[in-house]
Amino acid sequence: MGTHENCDGKPTRREFIRETGLAAASVAVGAITARRAYGANDRIGVGVIGCGGRGTHHLGVLERLKTNGVNVDTVAVCDTYRPRLQRAADKYKAKAYMDHRELLADPNVDLVCIATPDHHHGYAAIDAVRAGKDVYCEKPVTHWRQFELTKKLCGEVQKSGRVFQLGSQGMSDNAWRQARKLIEDGAIGKPIHAECGYFRVGDWGERGMPIDDPNVQPGPDLDWAAFLGDSPKRPFEVSRYFRWRMYEDYAGGPCTDLFPHSLTPVVYMLSVTMPSTVVATGGKFRYEEREVPDTFNMLIDYPENITIALLGTQGNAYPGTGFRGAGGRVPVIRGWERTLTLQGDNIAVMAEGGSDKPEKLIPIEYGENIDNHWQNLFSCCRTREKTHSPMDLAFHVQTALQMGYLSWRDGKTARFNSTKQKIRL
Repeated sequence: MGTHENCDGKPTRREFIRETGLAAASVAVGAITARRAYGANDRIGVGVIGCGGRGTHHLGVLERLKTNGVNVDTVAVCDTYRPRLQRAADKYKAKAYMDHRELLADPNVDLVCIATPDHHHGYAAIDAVRAGKDVYCEKPVTHWRQFELTKKLCGEVQKSGRVFQLGSQGMSDNAWRQARKLIEDGAIGKPIHAECGYFRVGDWGERGMPIDDPNVQPGPDLDWAAFLGDSPKRPFEVSRYFRWRMYEDYAGGPCTDLFPHSLTPVVYMLSVTMPSTVVATGGKFRYEEREVPDTFNMLIDYPENITIALLGTQGNAYPGTGFRGAGGRVPVIRGWERTLTLQGDNIAVMAEGGSDKPEKLIPIEYGENIDNHWQNLFSCCRTREKTHSPMDLAFHVQTALQMGYLSWRDGKTARFNSTKQKIRL
């Protein structure tokens, strides 16, 4: 049983060149002294790295919060495609950068929002915390092949003392904090099994990720080399650039794009960390034009003798959308004595025997709201407390998902060596 080639901790030649090539920039960025905390009346300047679909959404959220009186301002934006970058800069009157390191060197930027393709998240986040910036990072926190980078990022965030929020905005829902307390207090006995999942329809192809300009070519207005980053070097393809979620080099399908929403609250509620064993099945069962699977299923075993079953497809959305159901799949937590799940706006504690009538219904204090997810981050920037979706939780969730993708890809069982902190297949 060998160590997977992408999980051995040794930098690739491309990573080595990147690290050494950025040395001068890192010195300059690292010399910036950022505020350790913010006063109640201090404005927080935000820089958004990535102005595609998700970045555009966050820019709108930030503008709405500013309009509603939150002391925040979008001061800088960054993208590797100049027309997209310029649109965002003009609309929000922000400074425009094509290199995220230049944005990080801007003293007006206190916090960055990272909304790039997956394989850039970890590198940009490390550069950001080294530059003294707090971070909102879109999920997944790293690419499926970047376990060592995930581990490194977790250490860098911890060492820096910077505040980190993962973009699993469902963690703004207080259901999960209430449920965790119930489980900790013994409401279901010892947890033994959980199930969750994500179901939707969508191929992320032509309909889901539009191509801005089918005739565009790399050059001063599109930095193809920067987009590729540490992924395999390939000739330019307009589809790869604009519809990157379809390709394994840059994304992982439902496993890493959708499952962070489903798995994060369950890992949080159960207070588990690293899995012991993960197996996965699935494939392209509906959408052939893509490389990544559209259907994905995982079984995750933890050392605490708990199994999480995580299921999903992009070929059917039943029974509907909505995050509490994680794309329609309401989390179920089974213990030795009872079961915990959600019914409408309540946490339901069910008898172990399987009765549909709950023994107890606990009203959920408030639900998911992305504005509140951002507000939680801003509050933590001022108090230096942990966010609702912090880096250590993101590390634990992403490790399980990375193990799942590697298991599926190699057709093997993925195991985690807790002593050596390695994934083995």
